[in-house]
Amino acid sequence: MRKHVLTAVFLLLMSASAARADWLLTPYLGVTFGGDTPKEQVNYGLSAAFLGSGIFGVEFDAAITPNFLDTDANSGIEDSNVSTLMANFMLAAPHKTPGIRPYASAGVGIIRTKATSVGNFFDVSNSSFGVNAGGGVIGQLSEHVGLRGDIRYFRSVQDSNQGDDINLDFGSFNFWRGTLGVTFRF
Repeated sequence: MRKHVLTAVFLLLMSASAARADWLLTPYLGVTFGGDTPKEQVNYGLSAAFLGSGIFGVEFDAAITPNFLDTDANSGIEDSNVSTLMANFMLAAPHKTPGIRPYASAGVGIIRTKATSVGNFFDVSNSSFGVNAGGGVIGQLSEHVGLRGDIRYFRSVQDSNQGDDINLDFGSFNFWRGTLGVTFRF
């Protein structure tokens, strides 16, 4: 009897599917809009996420928006861009393959702005601490390829107390970003 119970437990354990943890690599293209964006601008970037079969994950996201500021003849700005580098926590619906997996994401990182005047009279760049929050959906087309749609809000953070104490407040620089990308699951 004991041998049969051990055999049944062994067969049950062998037939159970292994917990799945995935690396998700998503190159994307999108639009930056709202907030301090003078007009909608194209952006592109890359997201690398580790998302288990449960609901928690982490993500590293890097993006650039070329020509973020107005670069017409009257502005005096020849070239400008905004880059973001963020580390995020993710909260996602449990994994099913193939399937649709909504998620929320929030984190911290760096927002870098750069502007150059016509004739290189001035070259201004600024890196500031920033936060982002948003969400989206990952739709798996097959076991290893899917599509990902995402919308996020970005905001700078600054130390409002110039003394020895640190008093973090939201800065005035902010914008939204919407993206669509192809997700490769490993």
